[in-house]
Amino acid sequence: MKILVLNAGSSSQKSCLYDLPADNLPTNPPEPIWEAMIDWTVLAEKGVLTVKANAIKQKIELANSDRRSGIAQMLNTLQTGETQVLNSLIEIDMVGHRVVHGGTNYSQATLITDEVKATIKKLIPLAPSHNPAHLEGIETIESLLTNTPQIAVFDTAFHTTIPPEAAFYPIPYKWTKKGIRRYGFHGTSHKYCAQKASKLLNQPLDSLKLITCHIGNGASLTAIKNGISIDTTMGFTPLEGLMMGERSGSIDPAILIYLIREQGFNADQLNHLLNKESGLKGVSQMSADLRSILQAMQEGNEQAKLAFEMYIHRFRACLGQMLASLGGLDGLVFTAGVGENSAIVREKVCEGFAFLGLKLDPQKNAQSPINQDISTTDSLIRVLVIHTEEDWAIAEECWNFK
Repeated sequence: MKILVLNAGSSSQKSCLYDLPADNLPTNPPEPIWEAMIDWTVLAEKGVLTVKANAIKQKIELANSDRRSGIAQMLNTLQTGETQVLNSLIEIDMVGHRVVHGGTNYSQATLITDEVKATIKKLIPLAPSHNPAHLEGIETIESLLTNTPQIAVFDTAFHTTIPPEAAFYPIPYKWTKKGIRRYGFHGTSHKYCAQKASKLLNQPLDSLKLITCHIGNGASLTAIKNGISIDTTMGFTPLEGLMMGERSGSIDPAILIYLIREQGFNADQLNHLLNKESGLKGVSQMSADLRSILQAMQEGNEQAKLAFEMYIHRFRACLGQMLASLGGLDGLVFTAGVGENSAIVREKVCEGFAFLGLKLDPQKNAQSPINQDISTTDSLIRVLVIHTEEDWAIAEECWNFK
């Protein structure tokens, strides 16, 4: 069974193709037989396509910035040239799409219909950088593969179980009824990591209290009890919660009122300020990349040091919020770019919870662990580093949907 996965970002389009047996889903994630990514940020008015298949890696400069034609050209590498793995695109049995925002409409993987597309479009104001890109991918596939079923796997789906006391804002209830509430994001990753943690700990998922930390340029924490999301740090949009690479995370909303009244900001300027110029980038005044921040700290840059210390402080504060929701903790999971690769972030975050009996093993933490327990044998809380496999999780959902 050949399953194509499309994972669209605000400035990229990732894709991969899995060739899976129809009768038995692999226990461990297999390698895709083809992978591709379009980066729309490298060249002005153009995209750069990178394709890997048949032990070959190619880079192709796209003719223009038209995303639909770029996706079509990307898919053409499946059936032509040195990266060919199919005789025809019609060999693809199913296409799975990561979709950032599905609101409260969808709690599981969903067959894409006109109604589903209309919902994704309706929710564009809540995910303006992502939902349009998802629609482009869906409609491009429709034009190329008329009869191939497409499945939407929503980032918000895993969080539809969050109870009202955690999901609703303390604003006039009429606005809650109009959809202003906390939705949560990164749900596919949080769900996958919780399931993987259960396997690594050799304990049933429905017996565990976990906090999963998806920490990349965008970042969120989720409190998971008995396999169910009960609280998370991102909210109405992905801006809430942790301090991130370019996003501010949670701030006093009166700051926005001040900037409007006293500094003349409009909505677009505020959106850019909070989503593109804040976080590590805004405080350090140099970079959104944590690696650059850490390098500058070693060179004595005080602004970088401040940015990092704020980052850790706010991380611990949000972790405490998730801990309070759970009322206990069996496992703390780090995943995604920073979570998987930054030993110093894991160390500094865990230091703040030593009073709970959480003990990190310094040697294990420093050895680039993947899918491992890095806590000491006598730690009262297990600490895991898990490599998130969002694309595989989407492929699994498609395979189970068949």
